[in-house]
Amino acid sequence: VAAGLSALMLPVAAMACPLALVLAIDVSSSVDASDYRLQMRGLGEAFEDREVVDAIVSNGGVLVTAFEWSGRNQQVPIADWTWLETPAAVQTFADRLAGASRSHHRVPTALGYALGHAAIQFNRAPRACARQVVDVSGDGVNNEGFPPASAYRAFDFSRTTVNGLVIRGADPDPVAYYRETVIR
Repeated sequence: VAAGLSALMLPVAAMACPLALVLAIDVSSSVDASDYRLQMRGLGEAFEDREVVDAIVSNGGVLVTAFEWSGRNQQVPIADWTWLETPAAVQTFADRLAGASRSHHRVPTALGYALGHAAIQFNRAPRACARQVVDVSGDGVNNEGFPPASAYRAFDFSRTTVNGLVIRGADPDPVAYYRETVIR
């Protein structure tokens, strides 16, 4: 009870959450070691970028989680929901991404399942946030399970922005596929 009362006495700004961010990282069989490093290095460097860190801190913080995805049942957490509001917390999260070990190597690309898993993560978030964003990375098109369109019908994405972090080079073109079927 005392903890609940102290939370009620906090200023509204202290309890505010401007953004909940889910990072969904492709580790399907089409992702080679170079593509995996590119994804992890890119995300890690983004969280080390001074402008990004300043934006996180000046906006009062963000709530973030990350998982690797590949096939229907291969969604592996890298970092559970973490509140980032200081440069040190952001750096710790960047280090966690950089230190992650790849969980799968030989599983198809189940983008619909990855999106569904991302939607479920918002239901597990420890607090409600003003905005919800999924950054889903990948280098190929859905080739297992239900497609992204089915995920968008089955899960509540009404308040969620989905960004695509696409690795070029596969055939068919993943850029066009992400633009047409993943990004919303």
